Amino acid sequence: MRLIVGLGNPGKKYQHTKHNVGFDVIDNLTTKLDLKLKNSLRFKAEVAKGKDFVIMKPLTYMNLSGNSVIKALNYYDIDPEDLIIIYDDLDLPAGKIRIRFQGSSGGHNGIKSIIQHVGNKFNRIRIGVGRNNGVDVVNDVLGKLSKVDRKKVDEVIEASSNACIDFSENKDMLTIMNKYN
Repeated sequence: MRLIVGLGNPGKKYQHTKHNVGFDVIDNLTTKLDLKLKNSLRFKAEVAKGKDFVIMKPLTYMNLSGNSVIKALNYYDIDPEDLIIIYDDLDLPAGKIRIRFQGSSGGHNGIKSIIQHVGNKFNRIRIGVGRNNGVDVVNDVLGKLSKVDRKKVDEVIEASSNACIDFSENKDMLTIMNKYN
């Protein structure tokens, strides 16, 4: 069993912001797989279950994402090595993707929360959203992408969704990294 988690913040005001690209990937993925996300009070998340995988969007707000992730890992008895987290990265140019295993939070509060709960030995898909110079970090990540950057990020959302499908099919992470990085 594998767990695929896209990070973001719940609510209309956060839809399609830079910080919610993880949610955008999950929406794309569930559409491709013809799965429906359902509210789960147990995990404080929206969840869809496939044959050998679970897809999740934590509804705890970004800074508390680890609370949902640890509950799902424990409930389904999934090892952190079989977890992949999809999230935004201001330090990558818009439209870049970086897939890797373990590492630090890089200052991302959602990842900090997950590391606090499960350690750092999990897979990650970082989606570049670019940084707006002169804009503080909070306003930047909660802002929208320009039309040009949105188009680039939409292409990466598609690629990230395909990488998650490969992950759900138990493909080797090195193979996935080589294919999409």
